[in-house]
Amino acid sequence: MQSSPSPNILGITPIFVFVGLIIFAGVATSDITAMPVLVGFMLAAGFALLLQPKGQTLSISEKVQLFCQGGGNSNIILLVIIFLMAGAFYSLTIDIGARDATVNLALSWVPQSLLLPGLFIICCFISFAMGTSMGTITALSPIGVGLAESLGLSSHLLMGVVISGAMFGDNLSFVSDTTIAATRSQNVRLTDKFKANLLVVTPAAIITAALLFFVDTGTPPPLNEESYTLINVLPFIVIVGCALTGMNVVLVLASGIGSAALVGLVNGSFDVFGLFASIQTGMGWMQNLALIAITIGGIVALMTAYGGIAWLIKLLTRRVKSKRGAEFSIASLVGFLDLTTANNTIAIVTAGPIAKNLGDEYSADPRRVASLLDIFSCACQGMVPYSPQLLTAAAIAGISPLSITAYCWYPMMLLVFGIISVATGWPAFKKPMQSGL
Repeated sequence: MQSSPSPNILGITPIFVFVGLIIFAGVATSDITAMPVLVGFMLAAGFALLLQPKGQTLSISEKVQLFCQGGGNSNIILLVIIFLMAGAFYSLTIDIGARDATVNLALSWVPQSLLLPGLFIICCFISFAMGTSMGTITALSPIGVGLAESLGLSSHLLMGVVISGAMFGDNLSFVSDTTIAATRSQNVRLTDKFKANLLVVTPAAIITAALLFFVDTGTPPPLNEESYTLINVLPFIVIVGCALTGMNVVLVLASGIGSAALVGLVNGSFDVFGLFASIQTGMGWMQNLALIAITIGGIVALMTAYGGIAWLIKLLTRRVKSKRGAEFSIASLVGFLDLTTANNTIAIVTAGPIAKNLGDEYSADPRRVASLLDIFSCACQGMVPYSPQLLTAAAIAGISPLSITAYCWYPMMLLVFGIISVATGWPAFKKPMQSGL
């Protein structure tokens, strides 16, 4: 197969088949969550196997091989490992009482009116320090679920709060892979991209926190004394502490699982075999999510091989005639790439060289280009119901990822202010760029 497939509009259609199935099922049943996500993607994968690259004919065996290579990509397998470990950690925290203890501790110390904006700000801080939205979501989603149950609030809302805070750091952090990818692709310094991003994301974060402040959280329930046993809170202290040191997310989860296992054995929540059973239960919760991730990887590989991604790039860049047009095309390109790949880092890496060429041709400031790549990829990533972030939160909460999207208020605000930034040319840099990262 040729390394650079010819642009082909049919190559992008599998993702539209998936979206069409979701919409059709939602309209037919008046329930947008009626179509199971995995079934939808499997049907889209079946459709993808019927297609062909332009000017070529691949056998079904060759297409299945391409699908398997995409599903077995190292990034996909890493996601599967993270999903399974996150499930194990969540199950253990429930069985040892860690989740309930942490929630009740928060209810006793944080004013009721500040619980939701407080959770959002905590997620923002942790994700900024960690540089990973996935680590934040796996660490704090159990607490969000516990708060929802304790306060009688919608778990969809609480998961939206966690995802919102997680995407804040994913976009802004100095150590985020999206930040690194965006700055390297445009050859700009991390601090310059940070300054451009900060002016756009700050109003989005403030509005999100203000909206959460006005959500009625009711009256706190009575608390039991045993809920304050601090040893039960230890797993969350360990996992957050390890994350803030910049430790790899797999090691962070391993530390959390180890500490939760130790606490459970010490306080008699289970014996060794009960520990193993709890871990197995949690991993079982994530099996569906792991299959979704593998299926998405396979579909993306087929769309790339068919020329669908190449067609999308050509479509969004062919009518650029001005600097503002170049910036809108860059924003649209990275956003659509994120919608098709469900991976904001891959979207940035793919769009980066095209964005660099467009920016140079139309005199767009590379610092703004790097900022736009990160802003629009993270905004879309935080709203796509089949992104790893929403799938993970949904699996932990036991709800549909489609039902969380409406509560991802920060990514929505980020998208709005990103569009305003492109339309107005704000923020603008007065001083010339210094080379180097």
